[in-house]
Amino acid sequence: MKKIGICDTTFARFDMASAAIEELQNNATDLKIIRSTVPGVKDLPVASKKLIEEEGCEIVMALGMPGPMSKDKTCAHEASTGLINAQLMTNTHILEVFVHEDEEIKPKELKILAENRARDHAQNLIKMVFKSKLMRKEAGTGVREGKEDVGSL
Repeated sequence: MKKIGICDTTFARFDMASAAIEELQNNATDLKIIRSTVPGVKDLPVASKKLIEEEGCEIVMALGMPGPMSKDKTCAHEASTGLINAQLMTNTHILEVFVHEDEEIKPKELKILAENRARDHAQNLIKMVFKSKLMRKEAGTGVREGKEDVGSL
């Protein structure tokens, strides 16, 4: 049984973790999902590291929704750097799944983007853990998570 870590934030305006978990459960078997929820994106690196080191997760999805302000972008960058460091410290993949609030203007479209990105990254996780040859076939194809693919050059 594969242990999958999911960590999300209360700051997000949409429950991306539930969408990701549903996608995982509907498309993969033999996995145990362990969820952790923290206040904001800067808390995701330590939560992810704890899921790996204390819970034995083989891979983690870190889901967050940084706000539109300049300081939110700085916090998102710091969180991203922290997630990279946590990956290097644990030699374990942490899929960063961020949806920036200014990616879409209308709340309905932001919600659709957040759900689609969470589900698309859950599919990436499945490929990475269970079907690595499928991921390899997509190399250089311009796949995007949450939005339409842009295609190969």
